Amino acid sequence: MSAASPRLEGRCLCSDAGWTLTGDPGSITACNCSMCARYGALWAYDYEGERIALDGPTRTYARRGKADPALEIHFCPTCGCLLSWRGLRIEADGRRRMAVNIRLAPAEAVADLPIDHFDGADSFEDLPPDGRCVRDMWF
Repeated sequence: MSAASPRLEGRCLCSDAGWTLTGDPGSITACNCSMCARYGALWAYDYEGERIALDGPTRTYARRGKADPALEIHFCPTCGCLLSWRGLRIEADGRRRMAVNIRLAPAEAVADLPIDHFDGADSFEDLPPDGRCVRDMWF
């Protein structure tokens, strides 16, 4: 990693667990699926073992009642903060998708990142951009 590479870090409330995202986080996703609507998370994406690294203890949850859940959710076992999700299926290119919850990063580090909206509740498609950024969803 060069000195010029951006690096975001997020920590849970008790600071026992966290994540690091190296490089440009790109736009942040706000999703309205049943999980994201309940958690209120804002997501930055990459792949396991690449630009995202988790540290500290986590517990995982995969949705009960689904024969083939697609994701496992990582939480801090002490304070319960939602850190990330990890795909349970390997992509065609052999990589595993991950996302980190940007709400765990310092507000000033992420406030101006643009938001993409994803309709995970109905169409499973990206929604038209509306010009909002993390600041508009958070403050």
